[in-house]
Amino acid sequence: ESKTEDRHSERDKQRERERQRQRQTERKRETDRKRQRRTERDRETERKRERQRERERERERNRKAGRETERDRQIDRQRKRVRQKIGTERETERHRKRKKERGRQTEKDRDRQRETERFAKEFTYEKDDLGVTYTPEKTTFKVWAPTALSVNVGYVLNGKKIVESMVRQDKGVFSLTINKDLNGVHYSYLVRVNGEYKGVTDPYTCFSGPNGQYSVIVDPKSLKLPKKVNLKPMDSECDAIIYEASIRDMTSQTGIGVSHPKKFVGFTEENEITKAHNTGFSYLKSLGVTHVQLMPVFDFGSVDEVYPNIFYNWGYDPVQYRCLEGAYSLDPKNAKLRIEEFANLVHDCHKAGIRVNLDLVFNHVYVKENFALENMVPDYYFLMNREGEFSNGSFCGNDIDTQPYMARKYFLETCKKIIELFDVDGFRFDLMGILDYNLMNEISEECKKLKPDFMIYGEGWNMPSFVAEEIRASQLNQAKMPHVGHFSDRFREVVRGSNDELSRKGFASGQADLFYQVKCVMAASCMDHVFDSPAKVINYVECHDNHTLWDKNRVCCHGESRDLREKRQIMANAMVLLAQGVPFIHCGQEFGRTKQGLGNTYNRSDNYNRVDYQRRDHHIEIVERTKELIQLRKEHPCFRLSTVEDIEKGVQFDSIYDQVLVYSCQKGDDHCVAFFNPTNIPYDYHLDQEARVLFDDGNSNALETQDIHIASFSVVVCQFGLTA
Repeated sequence: ESKTEDRHSERDKQRERERQRQRQTERKRETDRKRQRRTERDRETERKRERQRERERERERNRKAGRETERDRQIDRQRKRVRQKIGTERETERHRKRKKERGRQTEKDRDRQRETERFAKEFTYEKDDLGVTYTPEKTTFKVWAPTALSVNVGYVLNGKKIVESMVRQDKGVFSLTINKDLNGVHYSYLVRVNGEYKGVTDPYTCFSGPNGQYSVIVDPKSLKLPKKVNLKPMDSECDAIIYEASIRDMTSQTGIGVSHPKKFVGFTEENEITKAHNTGFSYLKSLGVTHVQLMPVFDFGSVDEVYPNIFYNWGYDPVQYRCLEGAYSLDPKNAKLRIEEFANLVHDCHKAGIRVNLDLVFNHVYVKENFALENMVPDYYFLMNREGEFSNGSFCGNDIDTQPYMARKYFLETCKKIIELFDVDGFRFDLMGILDYNLMNEISEECKKLKPDFMIYGEGWNMPSFVAEEIRASQLNQAKMPHVGHFSDRFREVVRGSNDELSRKGFASGQADLFYQVKCVMAASCMDHVFDSPAKVINYVECHDNHTLWDKNRVCCHGESRDLREKRQIMANAMVLLAQGVPFIHCGQEFGRTKQGLGNTYNRSDNYNRVDYQRRDHHIEIVERTKELIQLRKEHPCFRLSTVEDIEKGVQFDSIYDQVLVYSCQKGDDHCVAFFNPTNIPYDYHLDQEARVLFDDGNSNALETQDIHIASFSVVVCQFGLTA
């Protein structure tokens, strides 16, 4: 029975396999029949399309031959109506989708806006007493931390560590008053927010320990600050001649006679050696510039303040916005000393007739997670989008958001405190396009209340941050910032040549066909309405960023002799100093400073960044010519026209065979004409009256003449009305 069942089972399996093969065969046949029918349909469709194309070609031939029938015109009208209907339906559908999406997004934006407005209404703190308020009887601590659960103050008194809880008050402020004399006491805050405890220094103080390890309570009356020097106010920003320098670089070369190199006190140190060798501050004074712009002097995170010679950095990585960099102090552990040292530096500059501008880096911080304000109010001070992503227009990992009220208030008060404490004369804003123009206008307004001739300018690049383009403090919005200047990269590209392509020349390096562009930039880009005031235009061909002009010309003028490149350097400097607008010179530009062919040396050693006074002596011809041009600008108001109207009235251009620029400018009785010849061919020019030659680096003219000879690669400047 078992064998019989096995045989029956095997037959059933065979029958099932046979049925499966039959079904597969039938399915295959059906598929083939469908494919054949589909192929037939495709062939028929293609035949119809071909007939239709043939009819279209016939209709087109008839139309061209003037034999178009009424039937053809009827078909065209019908097709047009169908296309319009289809297009309308598609557009309507797209519109419905966009409207629906916009509705959803708008509702989210409204919710977010309501939350923001509610937060601002509930937590905006108007008073200016955040931080530490000291008297010998008591000290009051106040911080703004509306999202914190608790804030404690930790301090060391008589060798004992003490922690006391602060009391939450209105507007998100935590406060604590200690009825003791805490002068000189070290302290910090412990903030509990989002379930975490964070130890932070005081973001509102100007007094810090080394490397920002703690904050220090200091009696403001104990500071030994010098008396302010009253300088004659400038009539316009165009009266300024800005010279960019670094505290460290200016005195880092050995053997120049400075006892405290790389320090605040060393920057203005003078003695018999510095005077004899014309180094350090003695050299700076000899140039005749009106303003020195100091690279960052406030606390930055890339150099150890206790061991500053281990690492080098320019300082564009801010940590504490109101505390000076300890690496530049003789004793970084003495919180008062660095304040007094820098105040004396500014005082010494003012006594020498030199104003001081500071480079501020308000666009990002060194490490967001360690930033004191971030740990007190997470994410409030940084730009984010709707998805919670952080903006990185600075390419440093984070962008400061200056639009929230308390953020704007913090940076505005920071600027005011710096002026009140140190009596500085201007601010240069790094990557200013990250900020919004409303903040810049407020800073300008408040600073000019303290000093009417205070300078506000910066890098108005249109950075790819989350700030809406229409409110960025960029050149695109310069008309919305009436008293804020911008570095003219247009001037740089035209006169120097491409900043990115080293081989591409500018006018001063021999590209004479940039004639139209060079006329525009010499008129402060006001005649073609790129800028609406020459006082807003910072003309430059070199700054701390990128290759120096000398290194650039070694590439784009490859094969030219050193003497010839010196002449090109003088010509570029002359165009900066004689153009309408505000001239800007990088330290060493006046003697062919080199970074040994490197562009970005922000973290290289002193060997790459120091001011080389031996090289200065080697290229003394450029130095002396640049000093002559500086004096020339200061003596002649026609090179310092302060309005568009003055430029349109007083500036004219001519050329010699479209090779030599003839630049005439006049203000009242002061009338000068300058010739710039970037070619290897000498030219002659006949003036309509006799003039006195004020500058001629080709040494080709008599003191008074009517026929000007412009030697190759030379600059000639003449003045009318001075001849006998």
